[in-house]
Amino acid sequence: MNFSARRFWSNGLVQNAVALYGIQFGRKLAPLVIIPFLARTLGPVGWGTVAFTQSLGEFIVLVIEFGFNLSATREIARNRESKEMCSQIMAGVMGAQIVLALTAVLIAIVLSNWIPILRDNPRLLASGLFYAVAQGFMPIWFFQGLERMRAAATLEISGKMLGMAGILLLVRSPEDGWLVLFIQGLTPGIFTLVGLGMAYRAIPFCMPSWLLVRDAVRVGWPMFIFRSGESLYGVGNAFILGLFASPELVGYFASAEKISKASFGLLNPIREALYPRLSRMAHGSPNEAARLARIGVLIMGAGGLLLGGALFLFAPLLIRLLLGEAFEPAVMVLRILALLPPLLSITYSIGLQCLLPLGRDAEVNRIILTAGALNVALAVILTPKLGHIGMAWAIVTAELFVSFSMVRAVMRLTSFFRDPIYAVTLPSN
Repeated sequence: MNFSARRFWSNGLVQNAVALYGIQFGRKLAPLVIIPFLARTLGPVGWGTVAFTQSLGEFIVLVIEFGFNLSATREIARNRESKEMCSQIMAGVMGAQIVLALTAVLIAIVLSNWIPILRDNPRLLASGLFYAVAQGFMPIWFFQGLERMRAAATLEISGKMLGMAGILLLVRSPEDGWLVLFIQGLTPGIFTLVGLGMAYRAIPFCMPSWLLVRDAVRVGWPMFIFRSGESLYGVGNAFILGLFASPELVGYFASAEKISKASFGLLNPIREALYPRLSRMAHGSPNEAARLARIGVLIMGAGGLLLGGALFLFAPLLIRLLLGEAFEPAVMVLRILALLPPLLSITYSIGLQCLLPLGRDAEVNRIILTAGALNVALAVILTPKLGHIGMAWAIVTAELFVSFSMVRAVMRLTSFFRDPIYAVTLPSN
């Protein structure tokens, strides 16, 4: 038994999943430690204003990442034996991100003149932009592609822990909302530099060129389209709601959304550990990849149902303990969003884990973009009258569409539910 246990824990995939759980703790669970503090210190209005600005920052993070966390991870995983190729991939991604960051920040500054919350709070806007740039350049994708997640986990966890300590020490009133975003950007910025240093110890430095940047953008473009559509019903919901509702309602919604996302974050390490392995196995060991994909479906499906049921049952208790009685209107939002973990488990395990490693990017993008447009349309219709409740139903409806469409695409394009999934013909591109 001891030999079996040692063999299990020495498995590379298991170690990567454990390391990714550490990253997920930093991204999703650790913020829950400071949510009670921020909810009571900033209040619903202050918390809603910060959430609105952070949501704008997440849009900019999306532009800077440009889908590289999927496309570059896949390219690094496929070329990990060649340091020269990995160096060129890194150079292309970094060069592209510099151009994208400058463009996105300039556009956000111009648009802020027409958004009162941002126009009237220049420090909040500046800290939100700083947060976005620092977060967007984190090179987690490089270590994920090499399946060296322990190094990435160490960087991200350390940064999150330092950020939490800074917020607890320095934020004292609703007027300190800008400090929340500044501190949350400061530590990722520091550890981005450390991560790049670690990366360039493993590969030779290569100066970005227009050719490498162009190739990185070309490969990342399909994933950027995917992430853009996903963001319309994912990271940007608080921002969309804030365009139609008061900061107070944004605060109720954002609090429940963070709890819901944190709960599903418990399953993300499984997905992130499987993705590079499946991307590599799809071209060399299709039968083994099929078995691994099915195991992932079973684990994530069961976990999604369990998490969703727990959120629905314990929503009043979670809101009261984490946020306080002032956030009682968030209970209904959290119960609606409890439908997301089961739906997301279907989307990621059956849809993305089966379609993306096969190169079915176009099909995935079509589904995600349609869902993003559906979410925005429903938000425009529902939020003026229903506020935070309407935004929650818009998200759930969009995710239901995605889950149904992903399963339908897998049934139509693969033999996942019959024979091994990777026995299908891979697209030429």
